[in-house]
This record gives sequence, structure tokens and C-alpha cells, in this order.
Amino acid sequence: MPTDIGRVTHIRSVRLSDDGTAVVIIDQTQLPNRTEYLTLTTAEEIWTAINRLQVRGAPAIGICAGYGIYCLARRIEASDYDGFLREFRRQKDYLDSARPTAVNLSWALNRMERVVTENKEKKIPDIMELLKVECLKIHEEDMAMCRAISEYGLSLLKDGDGILTHCNAGPLATSRYGTGQGPLFLGKERGMEFRVFADETRPLLQGARLTAWELQRAGIDVTLICDNMASIVMKNGWVQACMVGCDRVAANGDTANKIGTSGVAVLAKYYGIPFYVLGPTSTIDMNCPTGDDIHIELRDPEEIKEKFYGEPVAPGDVKCYNPSFDVTDHSLITAIVTEKGICYPPYTESLEKLF
Repeated sequence: MPTDIGRVTHIRSVRLSDDGTAVVIIDQTQLPNRTEYLTLTTAEEIWTAINRLQVRGAPAIGICAGYGIYCLARRIEASDYDGFLREFRRQKDYLDSARPTAVNLSWALNRMERVVTENKEKKIPDIMELLKVECLKIHEEDMAMCRAISEYGLSLLKDGDGILTHCNAGPLATSRYGTGQGPLFLGKERGMEFRVFADETRPLLQGARLTAWELQRAGIDVTLICDNMASIVMKNGWVQACMVGCDRVAANGDTANKIGTSGVAVLAKYYGIPFYVLGPTSTIDMNCPTGDDIHIELRDPEEIKEKFYGEPVAPGDVKCYNPSFDVTDHSLITAIVTEKGICYPPYTESLEKLF
């Protein structure tokens, strides 16, 4: 298979439109069968894209939020600063409600709000210019962070290793290389070969639809497995490391990531396989003491019973429990890889040193 890695790692899954009035995203819900772009101009469109996972992945959500609140701020009609700030905060709070677990959403929106509150003596057009600079900076910084995370993560791997992934933390979910899958793309560029086992990641199949698509396009050896097959590939000795992304990391190292991640970590611990969490420091919430303090988003039961099927696969009135995330206990995590370095236990000390 010809390597297509340049086009994969440099895919622009989220960007500001050329005229600065809209957010342009790849609709991740249409992959892998169709590559469709959406142009988001209203608050409702941006909220829906985040909520329905048309844009997903903690860093990508943050980038989208930064661009989104800038585009909405451009449309605020206010004659004075107080009126502008009031409407800005209303739009910000609305976008922030789209995905409560992913800390990058509130992180990016709060960062944009600080631009407004710290420049209240300036005219509104000048504040708008500063907001544009800031949202572009969020994106540029993420590119640099993904590269640094990938470098640190690659240092934990050897040529020929088998890697198990869960969900998607590649270029689509971030920018450029990605986080959880970033080392695989960077290693491929340097001539390293890996054997990747990608969990399908029920019920929304991010591993099947997105991770497998990205890795295959890059010419990386990838085998798709159902989530309940992780144990047997580990037992077979085919996996030398597990690498996943993260949506929120508590101060003690407990990590929220896509549902099923904690199960992978438990299996890895049993089989003596390193379990690595990769993500930018923006996903670390030092104000969140433990994983018990992370709010877990519950999603529509129809995602389990009907989505991706021609007809329902369960009784229509059966009860469903559909949490979007679970929390992996810090005791199961071998290391947390950030753009500032690799953190090892005890995480209450190593994470604090990052800040």
C-alpha cells in the first residue's frame, strides 16, 4: 500500500474560513465512506457539531471552540463594552454546554474570554483583532504540542512493537500528528514499523471509522478488532504497549477517556503491558482532585440500539446505559505523556511540576 502519510498528518480537520466568518470542519460522522466538510456560522450549528461529534477529540474541540466564539463575537451588535461582554458570555456559556466532560472546550472558551476581560479599555474592533490572534494561536500551539507529545511518546516505543489503541486520538481529533496515535505517524515518517490493533470503540466506532482510516491511509499496519478482543491479542503476546488519548486528567492522574478505556487499562495491568495516556497539558485539570469529580456525559440510548444499523438490534423499549466516557484509575496508568515531558507516578507530584 502506498504511504499517504503527508496528507493524513496534515489534514485540516478544523479551520477558520478564509473570510473569518465561519468554522470549517470535516464531518467525522461521515467517515470513512464520505469526506464531507461543514461550514458552521451560527451558535446552534457550532453547538450541534460539537455535541453530535461531527467534530470530536479534546484538542479539536478546543480549536473549534476558539474559532467558533470568535466567529460569533464578530456578529455581536453592541454599542458599548458591557453589552459586548454580556452577549459574549451568553454565547460562551451556550457553547460550553455542548460537551461537559472534555475540558478543552471550557479551557479554550475561558482563554478567549480572558482576551475580552483583560482588554476592556480597548475599542471593540481592537478586541476583535485580539480574539482572532488568540484563536489562531490556540490552533498553532496545538500543532506544536502534538509534535512534542509524539516525540516523547515515540521514545517509549521500539521498532516492530505491537500497539493497541482505543477510540481515536490522531490527526482528525487534534492537529497534525495527534496525541494517542501521534507517535505511530511520527515513527512511520522515520522508517519505523508498528503493528497496530485498533479497538472498534463501541458504540460510535471511532476506532473502526477514524483510527483505522487514518492508519491505513498512512501505510501503517493496522488490524481492526472488536472491543472484546483486546484480551486475546494481549494474551497472544501481540501487544507491547497501549496508547490512548484523554479528555480530562484529574490532579491525581485519574483520566477520563472514551468509554472502554478503563477496561483496556485493567487488561494491560493483568498482562504486564505498559498503558500510556497521551495528551496536552490543557487536558489536565488541577482543580479536579480525582476522577470521582469528573462529570461523565450520558448520551442517547439510540446510539447503542440503532446507530449504524439498517434496523434496530435491540428491543425498542429496553433500557440502555450509555456513558460517553469512563475514568481510568491512576494506578493503572504507566505514564502520562504531555508536550512538556513524560509524567510518572506519583502523579500528584509529577503533574503539579508541569505547572
